[in-house]
Amino acid sequence: MHTPAVEADLGWALGSVFRGYLRATGEALAGLPGGPRGYQVLTSAEQGEPSSQLALAHRLGVDRTVMTYLIDDLERSGLVERRPDPADRRARLLSATEAGRARLAEATEALRRAEDHVLAPLNPAERDQLRDLLRKLATEAPGENACRVVADVAALEGGSC
Repeated sequence: MHTPAVEADLGWALGSVFRGYLRATGEALAGLPGGPRGYQVLTSAEQGEPSSQLALAHRLGVDRTVMTYLIDDLERSGLVERRPDPADRRARLLSATEAGRARLAEATEALRRAEDHVLAPLNPAERDQLRDLLRKLATEAPGENACRVVADVAALEGGSC
């Protein structure tokens, strides 16, 4: 059943695509500690400069207590390691292990297949354009940051981050 007024609503369209994305990526990342959040942490830990847990929590919009448990799970699985920050002995730096980099490569490929499924109606140029526009909205929206967005979404869903 098509309802043009609903289908023209941005919230409906975003929600519909997001639900499909969550289903597809949830299956792709089912074996990774923390699922999609674990993937984001592992990706960040693998990207060159080690990052502190607190900085990473802020950047990803994850509550710092949740971040601690998430990193604990990733560390127990041998995917990341914490090291003391030479510049601040109270802080811990996070980096990916060799096993973490290998698992990240597998997860990235699984995500690519999941994204291909979700974005199947779009041609490659449209997919790139959609990603570029979403990235712009996510990183340049005035007055927004990842922590605020996560808190707002969690409040709408009746949960917390």
